Amino acid sequence: MITFDSIRKSYGVRNVLRDVSLGVRPGTVTGLVGPNASGKTTLIKIALGLTRADTGEVHVGHVLADPGGAYRERIGYMPQIAHFPENLRVHDLFDLIGELRPSTDRDEELLRAFQLHAEFDRKLVTLSGGTRQKVNAAIAFLARPDLLILDEPTAGLDPVASGILKQKIRTVRDEGRTVLITSHIMSELEELADDIAFLCDGALQFTGSVDALLSDTHEVRLEDAIASLMRKRRPIPSAGDSGDESADRPKLRLIAGTAGKRS
Repeated sequence: MITFDSIRKSYGVRNVLRDVSLGVRPGTVTGLVGPNASGKTTLIKIALGLTRADTGEVHVGHVLADPGGAYRERIGYMPQIAHFPENLRVHDLFDLIGELRPSTDRDEELLRAFQLHAEFDRKLVTLSGGTRQKVNAAIAFLARPDLLILDEPTAGLDPVASGILKQKIRTVRDEGRTVLITSHIMSELEELADDIAFLCDGALQFTGSVDALLSDTHEVRLEDAIASLMRKRRPIPSAGDSGDESADRPKLRLIAGTAGKRS
């Protein structure tokens, strides 16, 4: 559904992404994980057209992610922290989103499940952090996008709201839509993800199914498997190092098209 092909991005002498190639299978949930400053946020920004790669291409479906931005009509994005116009009321925000992304088939399931209609007359500035996060989630799903990019989606949600959102993620996957999710909560990804992409030092150091990762690391929990990858990761030369960077890049496990979905 979304493909990153040989993505490189640098800021000055700092290499943030190093020849990243990743294919996210349609109809799956893929967890993008890695330590802080590993390049996850930059990769998402490139996918959304918020910054441009130095080299490489992104395709959403068969459409090139070009500066025109038409491909973004197929994407729903939930940032970790949403910055809304605080003077607007909740219903004004949803009306605005409706005008920007008109649809005759809006998905209002989360609006109902989170009981957000009861908040419609309140100004966004008065909402609690958890309620703002519910609004953030409902907007991401509203236009029934083919691809959802969710950045720490359950952060700030209470257990009931978190459970509602996780069930919604499973539902859209079962409908054949695609979800790319970042989270530091490994137990959450273990519940939701079919595949894992582990990014560290700007390079992909593992891509494959959750089951394959557990098997390769001889672990039974995803958290321990990711920790094992972090301990075993091979150093990648900095911009000032000599030598061929590709020689030190770990081999990648390609995401197998036949990997099964997790229930």
